[in-house]
Amino acid sequence: MTRGRIYAIIAVAVLHALLAYAVVTGLAYNFAKKMAEDLKTFDVQEEPPPPPEPPPPEQPQVQPPPIVSPPPMVRMNTPSPPVFSVPTAPPFVPTPTAPPAPPAPPAPPPPPRTVEPARARANLASYVSDADYPASAIRAEQQGTTGFRLTVGTDGRVTGCDVTSSSGSPALDQATCRIMRSRARFTPARDNLGNPTTDSVSSRIRWVLPAD
Repeated sequence: MTRGRIYAIIAVAVLHALLAYAVVTGLAYNFAKKMAEDLKTFDVQEEPPPPPEPPPPEQPQVQPPPIVSPPPMVRMNTPSPPVFSVPTAPPFVPTPTAPPAPPAPPAPPPPPRTVEPARARANLASYVSDADYPASAIRAEQQGTTGFRLTVGTDGRVTGCDVTSSSGSPALDQATCRIMRSRARFTPARDNLGNPTTDSVSSRIRWVLPAD
């Protein structure tokens, strides 16, 4: 900062101080003069005090109720309840019982009654020819009669063959059942409802050695 600038700042500060002093002294004088002119005297009348409040009405005095002591408590001796002895029953002992037997199974329905037996469509002996004679039986010169029982199915075919009386030749007996199973045909049996049913047919075949 230059010296000339410092002198200028000091001069401005002094000038402001002089102006402030002149303003303050002038304003104080004018304000005191104005207040003296406007000041007027007047009497201030005090407001009269309010009338005293009337006293509250007297409350009637209520006599408290007399104190009554409760009657003395009388203790009465109550008799104790009678005690009855109840005899104790003996403990229950269950009697062992045998388990119930299982129910019997229902009886099977009765089989249908056969009212029309099976019938062969041809004479059973006609199914056997000399060509069916077993060669072993011919060599051994075996012949005889084989009794048999056939089981006939619902379709009229032989489903079983049992030899009931042997001819004495196993070869002849086996040939009899083999031929009956393969060739014999029947009209199936009928039950009482008209339905085809199984049946059995018994017969005999006589084997005779073929002529030379």
